[in-house]
Amino acid sequence: MTSTSDHQPADARSDWEARIALRSDETGTTYGTPVLSPPDGLAAHAGVGHVRLSWSPVPGAVGYLVHRAAVRDGVVVGELTPVDHLGGDVLSVPDTWYVDTTGEPGQPYTYAVAAVPEVTVTGPLSAPLTCASLPATGVTPTVELAVDAAATGMPLARPWQPMIGSERLSQLLCADTSGGREIGVELLAALRRIREEVGVETVRAHSILHDDLGVYREVDGEPVLDFTGIDRVYDLLLSTGLRPVVEIGFMPRDLASDPERTVFQYRGVISPPKDWDRWAELVRALVAHLLDRYGEEVLGWDFEVWNEANLEVFWSGTRDEWMRLYDVTARAVKDVDPRIPVGGPSSAAAGWVDALLDHARRSGAPVDFVSTHTYGSPPLDLRPTLARLGFPDARILWTEWGVTPTHFHPVNDGTSAATFLLSGMRSAAGRVDALSYWVASDHFEELGRPPRLLHGGFGLLTVGGIAKPRYHALRMLSQLGETELPVRAAGDGATGLVQTWASRRSDGSLAILVWAHTLDQSKRDGDSSLARRVRLAVDGAAGRTVTVTRLDREHGDVTTLAGRLGITEWPAGEQWDALRAVDALAAEKIETATEGRAAVVELHLPQPGAVLIEVAGS
Repeated sequence: MTSTSDHQPADARSDWEARIALRSDETGTTYGTPVLSPPDGLAAHAGVGHVRLSWSPVPGAVGYLVHRAAVRDGVVVGELTPVDHLGGDVLSVPDTWYVDTTGEPGQPYTYAVAAVPEVTVTGPLSAPLTCASLPATGVTPTVELAVDAAATGMPLARPWQPMIGSERLSQLLCADTSGGREIGVELLAALRRIREEVGVETVRAHSILHDDLGVYREVDGEPVLDFTGIDRVYDLLLSTGLRPVVEIGFMPRDLASDPERTVFQYRGVISPPKDWDRWAELVRALVAHLLDRYGEEVLGWDFEVWNEANLEVFWSGTRDEWMRLYDVTARAVKDVDPRIPVGGPSSAAAGWVDALLDHARRSGAPVDFVSTHTYGSPPLDLRPTLARLGFPDARILWTEWGVTPTHFHPVNDGTSAATFLLSGMRSAAGRVDALSYWVASDHFEELGRPPRLLHGGFGLLTVGGIAKPRYHALRMLSQLGETELPVRAAGDGATGLVQTWASRRSDGSLAILVWAHTLDQSKRDGDSSLARRVRLAVDGAAGRTVTVTRLDREHGDVTTLAGRLGITEWPAGEQWDALRAVDALAAEKIETATEGRAAVVELHLPQPGAVLIEVAGS
């Protein structure tokens, strides 16, 4: 990555942190963005350690932004401002409820909510109301849950299954080591494990056109193409059972208009092409080569144009130049075979979605899917945008999503990130086509290689292949059955602080996930006031065997175990073997009570914490 002033190589991390918040060219129209009415029916429910807000949906909204102001002696202090749960990215949420744990217990606050028609536009605020969370009393509140084992149910959506993120795939060829572990070998093993244990289908990664794979160079002014490097990495990926999402970028150095404009430690070139015709020829040749080598399977691969061009660190041109890049690239893909899906804008923070769709309906460029990114909150609901701008059938792919956009952030390693993952997948189910967690492995070096085992890396698996709690959360999700079952919930924390996902498998057994979560990252290490007792009654399950699998700070959390082992940098010798104790979660059979035809399970649920309750078939 280079600085904007002299384009000379700089420390990638410090340069990234200085420029990551800078947006690319934002000039242009608002694409007919509607003015939405404020939400009606705002209600607040006080619970121990939290306030649960709810409101009525607003047609056309992609999300909602909760505002708050303190109240002192009955008087509102200051202005209503967005509640910051420290996610570091988009604070709007897609659902019509929000759990606020960021306030002082017992302190009253005034709340109001605005509808969001587009991520940069916030509508007028609703009528305000005042509420205070309840202080802890020393008695843990109980949440009552009820499931009918024979309920009709509905098909269970699995947004985690279509896609996962990865470091650039050229790293599969890397024989260097991190922490004494060979990078390419372990990255491949991580991808294979996620395929086998979670059922993920595709991998999305940056920089397939980077010069480290030698795809494009010019000799005596003429292009020379070589796809053997891409073949090597795609052959390895396909050997795992995974397929690639082909993110078309970054720019080969010899084709760049400004080859010194780069991003990341590995210096991916972020410049527009110096010759648009040669760029189109490169894209056509790449797609044709892949179709020739891998056959009609390629017709099902997604081809995504660039990455996060709405951030200055990823695109040195203007927005109009990127729209031209999209047109030229998408048409080049379709020139090879019109059945191959192509899309974008692959943007940060849900940006430029409206801009791309408005541009495409005027330019005629194809958009088979819309792709974008967000961190720290569940993904927004883009269906109203697609309908408004005339692309109701385009698929919705969130090709990057995670608990934080910040490299080396401690929230990445612990259990609160796992409950974040569960909540986001639950929210997205049925309204997105893919929600791709970023990324598979801590063998990841955008801003430098991992400095120690637990460094706050984006990976679901550590260097050395130890599962982090987020990986366990994905494994828990993969155990859910084909049929989603309704859950009746009541009590302090129900349908907010405590969330559920119940299912029935084809053999008649049940898998029921229950977890305690807040978006508030100040509670990432847990808050005893947010713990709950859970009482689950499963009608029709009396006498069946019941097992529970726990995920919390004491079960499956590598940070807890590493602390007890005294690991501060890299494990040594037998410490690697000792860490395997948290690499898989243990299921335990439990005794249940019986009430009529129901089996009753009672357990303590810490925050953050999750439990998978499995009930044998009849």
